[in-house]
Amino acid sequence: MSALVEITDLKKYFKSPKGMVHAVDGVTMSIEKGSTMGVVGESGCGKSTLGRVLIQMLAPTGGKLLFDGEDVTNLKGQALRDYHSRAQFIFQDPYSSLDPRYTVEQAIAEPLINARKFSRIEIEKKTTELMDMVGVAQRLRQSYPHELDGGRRQRVVIARALALDPEFIVCDEPVSALDVSIQAQVLNLLEDLQKERNLTYMFITHDMSVVKHISDNISVMYLGQLVETSESRELFVHSYHPYTKALLSAIPSTDIHHRMNRIVLKGEITSPINPPPGCRFAARCPYATDKCREPQKLEEVAPNHFVSCCRVREVNPELA
Repeated sequence: MSALVEITDLKKYFKSPKGMVHAVDGVTMSIEKGSTMGVVGESGCGKSTLGRVLIQMLAPTGGKLLFDGEDVTNLKGQALRDYHSRAQFIFQDPYSSLDPRYTVEQAIAEPLINARKFSRIEIEKKTTELMDMVGVAQRLRQSYPHELDGGRRQRVVIARALALDPEFIVCDEPVSALDVSIQAQVLNLLEDLQKERNLTYMFITHDMSVVKHISDNISVMYLGQLVETSESRELFVHSYHPYTKALLSAIPSTDIHHRMNRIVLKGEITSPINPPPGCRFAARCPYATDKCREPQKLEEVAPNHFVSCCRVREVNPELA
């Protein structure tokens, strides 16, 4: 299976009064066609910024982005519009991502109208097909976003994202604003659509249970950098980076007979403004030494399992 999305040393910095904010700093990743790459980490780690750069909603500061083998790092004009028909985004909050003045029908039809290559009859037919595809009843065609519940609004957003038949979709915490029962329905819908249309996803979330359910591979981010990446099952069985272990320890358990071994992180979070070289997790890591202040890089510690930690083999004797 070949990679649809490949990024190399991708960076996105923002200017601030105190210096440059390193939101995404040197991320290298590949996403195979038809697969789901889960990206996890706490709020502010750069997950959503990474997704926006991949869709070219934000221009990268540095690095390279390849899409199906083509360099799409700095697209402009018609080339960028063509790329947006192949790569789409599903936002976290379906209410704020829909125009409150547009009906369901108008919201779904808008991308088709803007594409300027469909007739009125084709747009009406396509809108009907998309509503049926995502499970929005035709009786809701003239409804407005405030008249829908969260699950239906998110289904409308998904239909909009599918309107131009994209190959790649960034899902930015698409179920975090929904009730648990509705979350399961939307996740199942996304999985069904992926199988039917051979879609490739980047699924951004802070919920480890959700990412385990939907992802083929998982990348863990901390302050703009990847600290661990592997196949989904492998990560939950063998995690090596101290930050990944802390995230996994926070997953709630229904086993009342065994006490949870929660790893509580202490220490100050490193500032993302002009951060010093070295591991950005070092200030909160119980194993940190002076060696951790040196630049880190992802190292393969098992087949297709990469960790960015200079002391990973010392902390995990099974890797020695």
